[in-house]
Amino acid sequence: MNAPQIRFDDGAAYERMMGVWSRHAGEIFLDWVAPAAGLRWVDVGCGNGAFTELLVKRCAPAAIDGVEPSEGQLDYARKRLDAEQARFHRGDAMALPFPDRAFDAAVMALVIFFVPEPARGVAEMVRVVRPGGVVSAYAWDILGGGFTQEHNQAEMRAIGLQPPRPPRADVSRLEALRALWTEAGLVDVTTREISVSRTFKDFEEFWTSNLSGNTGPMVAALPPADGAALKARVRARLPADAQGRVTASARANAVKGRVSG
Repeated sequence: MNAPQIRFDDGAAYERMMGVWSRHAGEIFLDWVAPAAGLRWVDVGCGNGAFTELLVKRCAPAAIDGVEPSEGQLDYARKRLDAEQARFHRGDAMALPFPDRAFDAAVMALVIFFVPEPARGVAEMVRVVRPGGVVSAYAWDILGGGFTQEHNQAEMRAIGLQPPRPPRADVSRLEALRALWTEAGLVDVTTREISVSRTFKDFEEFWTSNLSGNTGPMVAALPPADGAALKARVRARLPADAQGRVTASARANAVKGRVSG
């Protein structure tokens, strides 16, 4: 049986669950990509604008266009950033609504495992970036245990549940990303791991944050005793410090390359 697939259509719910994690990983990712100022960016799968906002704050872009299929996410993004900071478009990563060579840099931040045909998504980024421009991405290492919800999901699997995951979790592995970039004809392809952690004021904050995502309805549907047992199992994985705080970690894989020519 195939595992249910993760979907993100609610920008506010995504922010509660993933916004802080996205920024933590995004900061490290941008330090590594080290882009020049004044570039024209396309943020493919921009979601609720969390990473787009980082580009505005960190990279002094000349322009940013974000593309996202979910109207709920786009609504949040447009409230987050005004039209002078970024333009947001409803669109498909596999058929970007832009002409060839329109941008200096293309990025997928925590997105590529949602693209049904990842190679087509990478080919589209290559198409819309000028020769010498940068194409980059990072993704939680879902299959390698790097997802931000791995503490919850590991215990769900242990009791026979199948937590949702992105439809193409396989491409989040480092070797898969490297192969995608190389096969797309990109040059100077390099990869790295990004490890991040997040401290919550207590276990309840951690638990509530995680239930904002796609596992929430599945956990809520459990009989009360089973739900309490699952919560106890997850709590045991995250020992609190003297102040009651708990710290969780996650790991993403990143890739970058240049358009040849």
